[in-house]
Amino acid sequence: MAEAKTKPTNESVTGFLNKIPDAERREDCFAIAKIMEEITGEKPQMWGPSIVGFGSYHYQYASGREGDWPLIAFSPRKQDLTLYLTLNGYDKYEEFMDQLGKHKTGKSCLYIKRLSDIHLATLKKLIKASVKDSRAEMKARKAAN
Repeated sequence: MAEAKTKPTNESVTGFLNKIPDAERREDCFAIAKIMEEITGEKPQMWGPSIVGFGSYHYQYASGREGDWPLIAFSPRKQDLTLYLTLNGYDKYEEFMDQLGKHKTGKSCLYIKRLSDIHLATLKKLIKASVKDSRAEMKARKAAN
């Protein structure tokens, strides 16, 4: 079984964020990091070379593949700021998504260009709800094992 490539590292989150060449993108990333730290109560940690994560959980698929992943995270990708907020997609967060502003989603990813494109209070509510739901799901999974 292949080992997960994205793992926690000891690299500096501040150092990583300070290397972002675009000033607005850099400021947005520091703001997102602050929001995620406040909501999770977890310190930021680099996961691989480009993901800033907060907390972690262990997963195991029916196939037997398993690993660890941040509870929530973000990455300043070339096209978008990618936020990893949910274990099971955004369907249950429709009310937040309708109010969020300009964004796209993938299975567990939220893509935004810049914080000024979205309603910040709604983003905070979405992050809080996602963290609460993810922690509850992880607790339930642990109790089932």
